[in-house]
Amino acid sequence: MLKEIKYLIFVSVILLFIFFTGKYYFSDEHKKKSYRSHQNIDEKIKLYSKNLPVLKNDTQNVIEYVKQTNKKKKKKFNFWKLLDNDK
Repeated sequence: MLKEIKYLIFVSVILLFIFFTGKYYFSDEHKKKSYRSHQNIDEKIKLYSKNLPVLKNDTQNVIEYVKQTNKKKKKKFNFWKLLDNDK
């Protein structure tokens, strides 16, 4: 009996939480506040972007090309010969 009452209280608390959260989220007051905050953020972004300094471009001729040659001889290894040499 006590266990069932405990579960009933848990379920009722969860349902009340979901109900009040949904009621607040879908209220007109919340929608107005969120719209105003989006407007304020857009205005702040516009003001901040106007005050950004523009840096000069100093990336001209940064890449240096290196001439590569394949003159090195690659040593070919055979797996079984490596095992035989290990003895």
